[in-house]
Amino acid sequence: MKNNKRIWPIDPKAGETPRDWQGWPDNKKFALLLSHDVDTQRGHDNCLRLMEIEKSLGFRSCFNIVPEKYRFSMEVIETLKGNGFEVCVHGLKHDGKLFRSRKIFNKRAERINYYLKMWDSIGFTSPSMHHNLEWMHALNIQHATTTFDTDPFEPQPHSIRTIFPFWVSNSRNPQGGYVELPLTLPQDHLLFVILQNKYIDIWKKKIDWIAEKGGMVLVNTHPDYMNFNERIVGLEEYFAKYYREFLEYIKTIYKDQYWHVVPNELANFWKSNMVDHSLIRLSQ
Repeated sequence: MKNNKRIWPIDPKAGETPRDWQGWPDNKKFALLLSHDVDTQRGHDNCLRLMEIEKSLGFRSCFNIVPEKYRFSMEVIETLKGNGFEVCVHGLKHDGKLFRSRKIFNKRAERINYYLKMWDSIGFTSPSMHHNLEWMHALNIQHATTTFDTDPFEPQPHSIRTIFPFWVSNSRNPQGGYVELPLTLPQDHLLFVILQNKYIDIWKKKIDWIAEKGGMVLVNTHPDYMNFNERIVGLEEYFAKYYREFLEYIKTIYKDQYWHVVPNELANFWKSNMVDHSLIRLSQ
């Protein structure tokens, strides 16, 4: 980890603002997105429990569900959506093979598009943060989360080096594309399972830096690893109270300073204000 101190958890170059950046709505200091990858049946069965924690504190989030790995429930999906939460497709099988070849990806993209339509979803997140931004134009999406601003510990450790969303244009269709929403905080599995942290200090440090730079706080956690009973944690578990502490920190320290939305709302804002605006300016 010593060799990565200059870029993790903060890469100073990731704080540079995009060209023509005018700031977040209502003059908010930074944007806040909450996201959850649901990797297993256990995680799926914990979704509504996690939803209630967030609702009790006045937050909403996005739940990213794997269509063909466990038995998902349309009742759970509709309950989440009915409470103002978003549901996105999280890969297809979560077996590490999605981006193995273009042929495999294109074949699975047909199934992913099927579930996007079934769930009335416009967002995609990638298992293990594997990605190929160009290939993903085969998906019927408006936003995706497949990258991170900096994280040398991921399986595909190429960093995007920005704490802002960005537009991924389609070379075959100048009007087409999608908004990429990179993760900007370390994931819970790294902090609390692999590194065995007992505090949220790293999250706090990164939030404070992003707030100072006026960027986007996007954290991804897993209900699969959360222990909601506050008892002795098992293998690959951590206390859910750490996530609650994270929410309480933001709500208390940054009261009225953050623009909190779900991914589709932020993607719509970004496209309208940064992408469409730029296209209009260039055409004049």
